[in-house]
Parts: sequence; structure tokens; C-alpha cells
Amino acid sequence: MSGLSQERCIPCSLGTPPIVGEELKALKSELSDGWEVIEEAKLEKHYKFKDFKSALDFVDKVGAIAEEQGHHPDIELGWGRVVVYLMTHKIHGLSRNDFIMASLIDAL
Repeated sequence: MSGLSQERCIPCSLGTPPIVGEELKALKSELSDGWEVIEEAKLEKHYKFKDFKSALDFVDKVGAIAEEQGHHPDIELGWGRVVVYLMTHKIHGLSRNDFIMASLIDAL
């Protein structure tokens, strides 16, 4: 389990700069395989499941973590698959919270 999964999301304010460059690479290296950084502005990961029920159960667990952390991903659900997208809309890019959430989701 990554050290990120031991942290809690903290609301960021307008004007907080998004994470880019070397800091972005360092944080991504703390995540499990499968997370992709899209245009230095979004994290994305695809999960596969044996059926719809398993995928839905995973989405429910992700939703519970999101509510607890106050940081909500975009989620795409289909039969046997889930795609999770993370970004901090307030700053139009990635914050530490996105990496914390990615780590917490993977800990499921």
C-alpha cells in the first residue's frame, strides 16, 4: 500500500496550481500499474470484472471512499468494466488529492 493511501484529501482553493512536470512523474510512480496521466490534467484507469454485479459493487465502494474523502471521480460503468477518471475541477488539473484517491481506490 502506497504512503498516499495513508493520507486524506484536503480541499484546495482557487489559484492552487495544478501538479505538472517532475512532481507529477514522482507522484505517478507511487501509484499501481494501470494509471495513465492524460495531458498532465487527468488520471485514468480501466478495471475489468467477471460480471456487471462485481463492477457495480466496486463502483459502490469507490463512491463510499469519494464521499468520505470529499473528492469525487468521474466513473464509467459497463458490463464487467469500470473506468475511473480523476482530476481536480477547481484547478483544471491534477492535485495531490487525485493521487490520494487513486491510491485509496487501488487499495480496494
